[in-house]
Amino acid sequence: MTREIGWAQIQRDASSVVTVGTFDGVHRGHQAILSFLCERADALGGTPTVLTFDPHPRSVVRNADVPLLTTIDERARALEQAGVARMVVLPFTHNLAQYDPEAYVREVLWETIGLQAIAVGYDHRFGRDRGGDVSLLRTMGTDLGFTVEEIPPQSEDNAVISSTRIRTQIAEEGAVDDAARLLGRRYTLTGTVEQGDQRGRTIGFPTANIGVRDARSCIPKNGVYATRVHGTALGTPRVGMCNIGVRPTFDGKTPTIEVHLLDFAGDLYDETLCVEFVQRLRDEVKFDSVDALKAQLSKDRAHCIRVMEAARPLSTSKSGCV
Repeated sequence: MTREIGWAQIQRDASSVVTVGTFDGVHRGHQAILSFLCERADALGGTPTVLTFDPHPRSVVRNADVPLLTTIDERARALEQAGVARMVVLPFTHNLAQYDPEAYVREVLWETIGLQAIAVGYDHRFGRDRGGDVSLLRTMGTDLGFTVEEIPPQSEDNAVISSTRIRTQIAEEGAVDDAARLLGRRYTLTGTVEQGDQRGRTIGFPTANIGVRDARSCIPKNGVYATRVHGTALGTPRVGMCNIGVRPTFDGKTPTIEVHLLDFAGDLYDETLCVEFVQRLRDEVKFDSVDALKAQLSKDRAHCIRVMEAARPLSTSKSGCV
């Protein structure tokens, strides 16, 4: 898959069959759109192309904090797995948000990116004040010579599958197993192992402190999670018990992401690890003593092993880790 990141890297391809969206998470709803895109591109002999944006448009237009489910690199890998041949990433700016809808179609989609067809969701809006819609695309497609396909919403349990819904499950509820069903794969965080205070080592539960790769990443709700941890230094994926929070038993104040590997011992400093979240085990709790904490961690370890023994791989997609 070609990656054209930023205006300077875009190479116009008039054969492109395009879809447009942030595609954060590349969840099952997105995957249905991408499947349609690739089928349509194959029928037309064109290039299946995704136009996406960074940063998230809502963070610019509304000045909102939008935790990301995927980095651009993770998004690219998921798009490639779905069969996309070309990814174009535009920097989303206030200037782009103020494009007149007709100018956006003509100057960005038609003249800069190139297209013979476009496939968009039923509620796709674009341009200044979100003034452009599918009807405008159809009108301009007739004038410029491209066709327009409208894709219906994808839902589960009578609710539309959306990145916002998944972010809520992960960050506010800690329901990483529910999020995995909507993503089509388990949620992951990737980062570098950093120097910690080594307190876990002193109580028999050494941890790797993960500094996430992108500070905008969606962090699961504070608590303890059963995880599978991937990394070159580990050889094979390892079972891990991950704590997210401030370590209240030790009066911690700075949030950390720490993983205790159940079947690995060794120096992992500066190594890149990918943490795959399987299930939330419990809330983060302040214990009366270190001994009480150690007793609970032993129970957590046994619980984690039971969860991982019962865990089944998701059938719709690979892990988000490489």
